[in-house]
Amino acid sequence: MELDATNQSLVKEFVFLSFPVRRDIQILFFVALLLTYLLTLTGNMVILSLIWPNQSLHTPMYFFLSNLAFLDILFTTVIAPKMLSNLLAEKKIISLYGCFAQIYLYFFLGTVEFILLAVMSFDRYVAICHPLRYTVIMSGRVCFLMVLGCWVAAFLSVLSPAIVIFRLPYCRPTINHFFCDIAPLLEVACVDTRFIELLDFFMSSLVVLSSLMLTIVSYTYIISTILRIPSGKGRQKAFSTCASHITVVTIAYGSSIFMYVRPNQSNSLTFDKVAAILTTVVTPLLNPFIYSLRNEKVKEVLKVALGREFLHKREIS
Repeated sequence: MELDATNQSLVKEFVFLSFPVRRDIQILFFVALLLTYLLTLTGNMVILSLIWPNQSLHTPMYFFLSNLAFLDILFTTVIAPKMLSNLLAEKKIISLYGCFAQIYLYFFLGTVEFILLAVMSFDRYVAICHPLRYTVIMSGRVCFLMVLGCWVAAFLSVLSPAIVIFRLPYCRPTINHFFCDIAPLLEVACVDTRFIELLDFFMSSLVVLSSLMLTIVSYTYIISTILRIPSGKGRQKAFSTCASHITVVTIAYGSSIFMYVRPNQSNSLTFDKVAAILTTVVTPLLNPFIYSLRNEKVKEVLKVALGREFLHKREIS
């Protein structure tokens, strides 16, 4: 399919419909989302500040957790600042290339996170099913290569669909969303996009479902191993090391499967906006609190850090 160069130049910027509500409601949305964004940054930065300086947390599980926190900061920052500024603006616009950058970074970082969650499930599998070989299998070099593999695999899997979408001609400037997502962007293209929707469905299914399958297989072995532990206390301790990850995986995969793993994404854009709020704003906020509240070691380190800060302030005063 050859694209007409004149068509490609029809749209230089897009206008978001965002949330079509009264001005006062938009201001309430702005305040709520701003607080959520600031809490997200704070929570994930706290996780990073606890893990990196603390030698006792330099283990594979916390290495992956710190990478997840870093990813959540980047992921929510791709969407939240522009969304917040548009809530206060009369005309909610984004440039053509700004839209392309946002859509690529959104799917690139999201894909990295899905693969990383699968890697974290494999880490829990090795820790519980092969505890004596854990330090050998999950060495520092292996963990680094796994994280690097997450970034490289995400870059390659998102690149081809992104190039196809960026080369499309766009005739209408209005996007029925609060950020540049694939479904509302394809709606304003000048050409038939059914093939691209199928390509997007295939790539989304490949990334989401393949990483989910690895997670399910890992937890199948984990659960069968936990059930064979003779003592109830031992079973509870083993399961508690996985509970946080299971919670995060359920939220992340649940919202994304409803949004992207279906052949036709253009028939439920209102629902997608609600699901996108969960994916882009709520999940990155919940992740650090889920891990810190359910992880005894993180809570201990946090208490020690707060105690030191308190004593330091008392010495100053």
